[in-house]
Amino acid sequence: MKISVFGTGYVGLVTGICFAEMGNEVICADIDPTKIEKLKKGESPIYEPGLDDLITGNIQSDRVQFTTDIKLAVEKSDVLFIAVGTPSDEDGSADMKYVYGVAKNIATYMNGPKVIVTKSTVPIGTYQKVKVILSEELKTLNKNYSFDLVSNPEFLREGCAIEDAFNPNRVVVGLETDSAAQVMKRLYDPFLKNGSPLLVMDPASAEMTKYAANATLAAKISLMNEFSQLCEVMGADIENVRRGIGSDHRIGPHFIYAGVGYGGSCFPKDIRALIHVGKAAGRDMKILEQVEEVNQRQRHLFFKKITKKLNGFSGKKIAIWGVAFKPGTDDIREAPALDLIDLALKEGATVSIYDPIAQKNTENYISQNLKNINPKTVEFTTDQYQALNGCDCLVIMTEWKSFREPNFSKIKQNLKTPMIFDGRNIYSVEAMKELGFEYFSIGRGVNS
Repeated sequence: MKISVFGTGYVGLVTGICFAEMGNEVICADIDPTKIEKLKKGESPIYEPGLDDLITGNIQSDRVQFTTDIKLAVEKSDVLFIAVGTPSDEDGSADMKYVYGVAKNIATYMNGPKVIVTKSTVPIGTYQKVKVILSEELKTLNKNYSFDLVSNPEFLREGCAIEDAFNPNRVVVGLETDSAAQVMKRLYDPFLKNGSPLLVMDPASAEMTKYAANATLAAKISLMNEFSQLCEVMGADIENVRRGIGSDHRIGPHFIYAGVGYGGSCFPKDIRALIHVGKAAGRDMKILEQVEEVNQRQRHLFFKKITKKLNGFSGKKIAIWGVAFKPGTDDIREAPALDLIDLALKEGATVSIYDPIAQKNTENYISQNLKNINPKTVEFTTDQYQALNGCDCLVIMTEWKSFREPNFSKIKQNLKTPMIFDGRNIYSVEAMKELGFEYFSIGRGVNS
């Protein structure tokens, strides 16, 4: 099939490359010429394990091309995917200008019947708005071309996106015509050989499914984090509680790990967007409002714990392991570590930062958002142990694999004080005590 994907961000690039890998002819289009030139050289603008090799392989096989020519991308393909960003607006709603802009461009350059697929995460009702934009623009241009519209939300996990794309546990499509259903079935059939279902439904339900999925996962995280707060007060261990409830098949073991809170490009903005949609519809989303509040409170309580033990950040040097919102990605959007860096620097600390993948993005964030900070108070290292030199404590904010079984003798030797604040609960409380560390984690008794 001939496919064009508009937007070469996380979703658009992974989607386009994986379709190409299955033998389709794919055009990936973007308005950013720098990004496109980089992709033409086989270089991914995002970090995702395995993606660079797929890009290179499909360029060499002539199954994918990258362009800023939107007209070309519309005219040369039969199936057009809208996969641009929908960032949070100031009021928490999803900013839809990019989606609507692509829809208008598609209508402008349409040269025949098309299947137009919304892959971006969009609020309920977007399908109908895009349909109106396409219809009105075609009418204005006196074009009589027909189109089928499909809502096809993505469920890609950063760090596992290639695996998720090739082996989805379900594919959701919202549509209104049998012809669209046949196209989507043909398109996704190679990805569903494992028996996973293609779930065909109405467009509004498809749009809601994406938000509902992310909201449910975020709610599980915040619920466990609230439990962890009570565990600390009552002397219980959240890890024991997790094992106790995770064995219940109705709950399951996933997304019930206590920590410093969720971040990333999906959960925070999707929760805010769904709250906004609810309010606009006259329905307060009270549980989701609490999900967001608990998530923010969780990181602030953790930072308060560090501040109290250090008697304030002023004059202290803090080592931070991990900035990415989770391992396997260079994405630092809404990462809890950024709040810690911001707080520590503003209160007079020096921070020494190590992240195996997200270092460059962190440097860019600090230069763009913390311009009044003395550059001498921020250190970046390419070695996780070097980051500890002369520091008053180590704070773990991302559970990268290299942090799980480190050389504790080196840690103790390099730190000024053998003190670790673990925001991801990756070490054993008993083992850390035996090793001679002051160890503070989350929800694991009154001394955690």
